[in-house]
Amino acid sequence: MEHRFTKILATIGPASAAPDTLRLLHDVGVDAFRLNFSHGTHEDHAKSVERIRKVADQSGKPICIVADMQGPKLRVGTFKEGAKELRYGEEVTLKLGKEPSDGDVIMVPHPELFKALSPGHILKFDDGKLQVTVLKNDGKNITAKVDVPGKLSNKKGLNVIGAVLPMSAMTEKDRVDMAFALTQNVDYIALSFVQTAQDVKDARKIIGDKAGIIVKIEKPSAVEELDEILKFTDAVMVARGDLGVELPLERVPIVQRQIIRKARALGKPVIVATHMLESMIDSPTPTRAEASDVATAVYLGTDAVMLSAETAVGRHPATAVAIMDRIIRAAETDPEFWDYFRNRRLRHDTTAEDAISHSVRGIAEIMACKAVFGYTASGSTVQRISRERPPCKIVGLTPHEATANRMALSWGVQPLKTMDPANFDEMLRHIQHLAKDYIGLSKGDQIMISAGIPFGRPGSTDTLKVATVD
Repeated sequence: MEHRFTKILATIGPASAAPDTLRLLHDVGVDAFRLNFSHGTHEDHAKSVERIRKVADQSGKPICIVADMQGPKLRVGTFKEGAKELRYGEEVTLKLGKEPSDGDVIMVPHPELFKALSPGHILKFDDGKLQVTVLKNDGKNITAKVDVPGKLSNKKGLNVIGAVLPMSAMTEKDRVDMAFALTQNVDYIALSFVQTAQDVKDARKIIGDKAGIIVKIEKPSAVEELDEILKFTDAVMVARGDLGVELPLERVPIVQRQIIRKARALGKPVIVATHMLESMIDSPTPTRAEASDVATAVYLGTDAVMLSAETAVGRHPATAVAIMDRIIRAAETDPEFWDYFRNRRLRHDTTAEDAISHSVRGIAEIMACKAVFGYTASGSTVQRISRERPPCKIVGLTPHEATANRMALSWGVQPLKTMDPANFDEMLRHIQHLAKDYIGLSKGDQIMISAGIPFGRPGSTDTLKVATVD
């Protein structure tokens, strides 16, 4: 199969920021690039955006750029001795403040914790390596019992289990980074530390329609409010790193599946991220378990899978992309891959757009259509077609560069920036040209065309035509 449906999102870092490396990564399979604003300067990210856009121009294929905000980072303070040993069963005190601790207490510079925590809440330190349970909280001092012992070092990360913290998903750094990212015309802003739908609404006030919003689901509170959050976001990421710390490990695969199903049902792109080919940071090959993990996400219908440190700082960034491409293609050539989508019924709105997108799948199967061409202004019609997971190429045609770039993240979509035709006859001539010269179809191949007439008016999709390449 020359066409891959599931997309690859790769993180840029020191190992991949060079222009030639970016071009190589795109050539071997990257559809979208992630800028991690937890690292690097604005100047670094500006150079990356410029280089990615140049690669897109040279290849003739739109590339999606995701600016990933750092979000609040909860950390313990410092110790005069550099660390404190936590022993099983002992009681420890967490104190509000920024000064170094003499070792008797754990200093925590986050007043929000002291407002939200109550007995029974759990705190995890250092990516879940240590754990305590809150016994009491007087607003300035928290007494907790050590459940998982170990050495707690300076400024290690802190995760709160079972409480919604009274703090925004956006720090002042995030607001500055977000404003900068928007000046660079990135395609999506990814929000970290989202707890409620209000966090997404607050971000929308800043972002407007200048970029799409990707919500990173990494907090249990976000899982609980997932349905409401999904109403206000444009795409979603299963951020399995923090999610795996704050949820029991056995719950993560279940939550991953739930998020993919719900996002797809709404026609919103979903990304599975973190630890996909983690061993390839150093090794030239992944483990068999990692290969299975990527394939599982593909079978579940994710729009994209993400590489993090593998391409940002890894020793084999292009090889990691090439292997991920191979794993995806292998899963997609399995006949049972398509059975899952065929048997999974979606709820449809009573609109012409949904009726047409639903019909595309059945026509593609019955007539063995090789492609569907969808004219779109905002990308919504093509996204509705994509959520149906038809067994044919989806070519998204739009006059808007931003729409073309965003569609590059959607399952199965090959975006193309092109002017809207003046009339129906011109559309047919244009499609014939694209079918043969852009996606390499042959005479006699069956295709479909989805459009709204008159052309160029958002939300007007009302036509589906079946045609033959001549």
